[in-house]
Amino acid sequence: MDIIKVVVGDLEENCYIVSENNKCLVIDPGDEYDKIKSKIGDMEVVGCLVTHFHPDHIGALEELLSEYNIEVNKDFTKYFDYEVIETPGHTFDSKVFYFKKINTMFTGDFIFLNGIGRTDLGGNDLDMKDSLEMIKKYPDKIRLLPGHGDETTLGREKLNFKNYY
Repeated sequence: MDIIKVVVGDLEENCYIVSENNKCLVIDPGDEYDKIKSKIGDMEVVGCLVTHFHPDHIGALEELLSEYNIEVNKDFTKYFDYEVIETPGHTFDSKVFYFKKINTMFTGDFIFLNGIGRTDLGGNDLDMKDSLEMIKKYPDKIRLLPGHGDETTLGREKLNFKNYY
């Protein structure tokens, strides 16, 4: 399984393309549709996953859905093995997508390198605290690919959780 990171938009949002056997999923198509499309190339797009629906994460969503006649946040496990983890806090609808086979979580704006997402843009502190507690049960070695900035690991970020609440 391959992962292509495409940094898009004024807020430098991380869009990801997860591919295997010439099929792909697009995660958080934030902006610059043509840039994303050029990275997709001739792969078959089977669906789109969105971690949350803030504009910087869905700016190119309508074009993507229209062009490839696909759906968003449906069950694409026919093609890719992943788990959807509900992680409200940054927003009420925040999700993490965990691809166990490649030991990777796509965290959107839930967890960043050395930080967590804001809770004043459609989320709340109580939900964030509960989501951070829940995510602790997953292994430290999991690679985290956030919605902005550089990757990290869950183990590294768990060390910071106590600093937030």
